[in-house]
Amino acid sequence: MPYFDPGYFKKKPIRSRKTISRSIQNKFEAWKLSKEYYDGHRDNGYGGFNYDARWLKILPKIIKRYKLKNHSRILDLGCKKGFIMKDMNLLLPKSDVWGIEDHDYPIHKAEKEIKSKIIKSKYYNIPFEDKYFDFVIAFSSIYRYNFYDIIETLKEIKRVSKKSFITLGAFSNEKNRVIFNKWSLLGTTILHEKDWVKLFKLLKFNGDYYFTTAEKLNLC
Repeated sequence: MPYFDPGYFKKKPIRSRKTISRSIQNKFEAWKLSKEYYDGHRDNGYGGFNYDARWLKILPKIIKRYKLKNHSRILDLGCKKGFIMKDMNLLLPKSDVWGIEDHDYPIHKAEKEIKSKIIKSKYYNIPFEDKYFDFVIAFSSIYRYNFYDIIETLKEIKRVSKKSFITLGAFSNEKNRVIFNKWSLLGTTILHEKDWVKLFKLLKFNGDYYFTTAEKLNLC
């Protein structure tokens, strides 16, 4: 279970204090997981979650690492509007790319090329056979779940995948835990980096992982 940085997060100036502290009202709106979170005010979510082809620059590194090719079976768990799926199809047009999302709005607004390949389901209930996928990616999605559901989700990823890569909310000290929690709208299970690694060992989870932290998000 190696740590893997695909190069998504770039070093930028530290965000303003206002940007990194969301109110309970902001979190309430975000947890509706509807238009306001994806395409509403920035304090309540993305402030406009639109396709920009950014994954075309990042996915080649992932494709190389996991030896993906045309005809590979790939799952984006927590796919939102399907941007990773779309760019993966552009890079590997004969691959079999699926997505799973657990709420309606992003599915309804998904990219038209891949909308039919998105299944509505909880992340801990992946409706595919054991080892069906050559690769599963869960990017900034599963740590919205509570601890029990995270455990079940990791078990499911392990069950259906030959290789996997996940990102998780984490911290390395108390100061950065507080900063992350003030900023995060949906983050529910945020663990110390060492505790995530201990959990992987308990579950015998052998996928790759990346920790999203206050430092990586340029919050401190």
